[in-house]
Formats: sequence, structure tokens, C-alpha cells
Amino acid sequence: QVQLVESGGGLVQPGGSLRLSCVASRSIFSFRAMGWYRQAPGKQRELVATISSGGGINYADSVKGRFTISSDNAKNTVYLQMNRLKPEDTAVYYCKAVPGWPPSDYWGQGTQVTVSS
Repeated sequence: QVQLVESGGGLVQPGGSLRLSCVASRSIFSFRAMGWYRQAPGKQRELVATISSGGGINYADSVKGRFTISSDNAKNTVYLQMNRLKPEDTAVYYCKAVPGWPPSDYWGQGTQVTVSS
């Protein structure tokens, strides 16, 4: 069983920064890609950023230029550095692991990010 544990969420003022961490229970090399998603109340879960095993990175337009996804393979950890946070970034942020096979994803429990003055 794969376990993903997110941490680093909290309350921050607009313009502030947070860094989220996702620790996997096995090597992140065993996954085709890792990603961050978020879900705000009343809204669908949406992609924030992904990083592939080959190093390819993709960001949602809404966070491009403000968020950075990175990984530390030795620590089995994927990070999401969030800068210049906006109230509309408020959501539960989830880590996702995408295996090569079977074609199903693993999800963490989520961590709450609240951006408010």
C-alpha cells in the first residue's frame, strides 16, 4: 500500500508564502509522475502542478510564476513552494502519485491552506 502524507498548510496573509511537503512511503522513482491538486469548497478538484520522473514540470495557468514544484528523491518528498499567495488559493491541497501501472492514482489526505487577512 502506498501512503502519501502532506504537511505545511496553514493560515497566511495575502502575499505571503507557504511550502507544502508530500512524503511518499516508497521511492518516488517508482511513479511516472507526482502532482499537487487543490479543491476549494463547492468547486471541483483541479490540477496545480505536476513533475514527471523525467523531470518535466507542468503548472496550472492560475499559479504559473508564483508556485514551484520540486522533489528530493533521497527523502521521497515532493514540495510545492507557494509565493505571493492570493485569497483564491484557499483550498485543501492534495498530493497525487501516478504509477506507470496499474492506471490508478494514489492520493494523500490533504492539507488546508487558507489565505486571508
